[in-house]
Amino acid sequence: MANAVPTLGAIVLDCPDPLALATFYARLLDWPDDPAPAADNSWVSITGDSGRVDFQRVDNYVPPTWPAADRPQMLHLDLQVADLAAAHERAMTLGARLLDDAQETFWVYADPAGHPFCLCAC
Repeated sequence: MANAVPTLGAIVLDCPDPLALATFYARLLDWPDDPAPAADNSWVSITGDSGRVDFQRVDNYVPPTWPAADRPQMLHLDLQVADLAAAHERAMTLGARLLDDAQETFWVYADPAGHPFCLCAC
């Protein structure tokens, strides 16, 4: 039965510009900043020690409206950090947008394409 158990290959995020979003996450995660997009920039993958994230272009992409439910987020990434304040500064410098900093142990952001993600010092 072990052959029937799937393993996680990658997380795939829809976006308007795969190369731009892949570059943001490669820098945020301190992964190799060398994404190789498809010739038409329809797909880009980045890989680091903890896995792979893929980005696919969607024409007429519309970002989620978290926390409003007009366009729900569907999923979000929780990224563990040792120093929330330092990670906040890094994320903001790279182009993240702060959505909610009301909690002591995690803050919510939007990436440049509008996907919510959390920096967690939990």
